[in-house]
Amino acid sequence: MKIVKSESGQASILMAVFLALLAVGFMAMAIDMGYFFREKRMAQAAADAAAVAAAEESTSNNAVNAQSVANSISKMNGFDTTAATNPATVTLNTPPLHGMYAGTSGYTEAIVSEPIHSLVLGLFNPNRALMTVTARAVAGGGQTAPTCICLEAPSGQGLNMSNDAQLSATNCGVTVDSNSSNAVGVVGSAGINALSLGTVSTNWDNSNNVNNAGVISSSTKVVTGVAACSPNIAAPTLPTGTPCYANPVVGYTQATNYTGAYTLPLAGETTVNGVVCYTSLDTSQSSKVTFTTGYTYYIQGNFTTGGGAPLTGSGVQFYIGGTMNIANGVTSTLSAPTTNSVPGTLFYVAGTTVTIQGGSSSSFSGLMAAPNAAVTLNNGTGTTMNMDFVAQTLTMAGGATLNSYASTNMGTLNTSVAKLAE
Repeated sequence: MKIVKSESGQASILMAVFLALLAVGFMAMAIDMGYFFREKRMAQAAADAAAVAAAEESTSNNAVNAQSVANSISKMNGFDTTAATNPATVTLNTPPLHGMYAGTSGYTEAIVSEPIHSLVLGLFNPNRALMTVTARAVAGGGQTAPTCICLEAPSGQGLNMSNDAQLSATNCGVTVDSNSSNAVGVVGSAGINALSLGTVSTNWDNSNNVNNAGVISSSTKVVTGVAACSPNIAAPTLPTGTPCYANPVVGYTQATNYTGAYTLPLAGETTVNGVVCYTSLDTSQSSKVTFTTGYTYYIQGNFTTGGGAPLTGSGVQFYIGGTMNIANGVTSTLSAPTTNSVPGTLFYVAGTTVTIQGGSSSSFSGLMAAPNAAVTLNNGTGTTMNMDFVAQTLTMAGGATLNSYASTNMGTLNTSVAKLAE
C-alpha cells in the first residue's frame, strides 16, 4: 500500500518563519538605531561643550591648555578619552578645517568621536558589532560682552535675585560695581543666563551666594575684578517756558465722558518741543491712560499707578524727578523711541526708589536709567521687560523676568567670551 504524504501547509510555515525573522531584524535595527541616535545627541553635546571650552582658553591666551580642557569637558559629557576600552577622541582644529568657518581665525573646531557597541545587530553581523559615533562643533572666541545691566552701588549686594526671578542677557553682560563678597545673590530657583557677569569685587563668594536652587548658567562667563561701569546717560530736559500742570488724572469726569479714560497730553495742555510737564502723575483714579507717541513726559515729582488701570504708549519717554511705583495689577504696555531698531530711554528716574510690580500681561521696552535708585522688580509673572538697566541696585523676586539686550555700551565690561557658532 502506497502512502502519499501531503505537502500542503509547508509554504505557510516557511512564510511564517520568514516573517518572524524579518520582524526580528527590523526590531534589532530599530533598537540599534534608537541607541545610535541617542549616542549621537550625547556626542553633539560633548562637541559643543568642548568647542566652547577650547575657544575660551584660546581667547584667554591659554591655548596650550585647550586640548586638556576640551578632553575634560568631553569626559563630563560621557566621552572619556582615557577609557581603558574604546576611548573617545577629541580633535581640535584652530582655525576650523571644515564648514562655513573653515580657515577663519578666532574660531575653534572640536570633533568628538567614540566607538560604540551595537545592542543587537552585532549578533547577526559581526562587522556591525562596533560602530563609531562622531559629532562636530565650532565656537568663536574674541567676542566682546558689552554691558547692558550696570549696577553702580560700590558696596553691598548690587544684584539680589530670589523666588524664581529670571534674568536673561544672552547678547550682553551684567556689571556689578560692588566690591563686597556678596555682590551678587542668586537663590530660591532664580537664574541668570547672560553672556557675562562681572563684579568689581575680587573675592565674590558664589558658593555662599548662589544656592538654594539658584543658578548661573554654564554659558555665563563670570569675571571678578572688573572696572566699575560708568555710563553717561543724558536726562531729558525741560525746555524753557514749558508750563507744568498738576496731576491731570482726577477720575471719572465730564471731560472723560465719565469713562475715566485719559489720553495725555490733554487737549489744551501746552507742550514745547514735544515735552509736556506735570508736577506729579498718579493714574490710579483712571480706567485707562494712553500716552501719545512722540512725547516726553516730564514729571517733576512722583509717578504712581494703581487701581488696575492699564497704561499704553509707544515711542514715549518719561523723566521722573521723584519715586516711581508701577503698582501690582496694572497692565502696562510702554515702549521707548527706537533708533536703527534699538530702543532708547523709556524711564529716566532721578529719585532713589523704583518699584515695578507686574500686571497680568505687562510689557516694557527701553532703557531704565535710575542712577541713584534701588530698583525692585516683583510679582512679575506674565510681565516681559525687554530693558537695559542702570541703577544703584536691582532686586528681583516673585517670578519677575528681565530680558535685556545689547545696546550702547554701559560700562567697561568688554570681556572676550566664546559662543557656539556652528
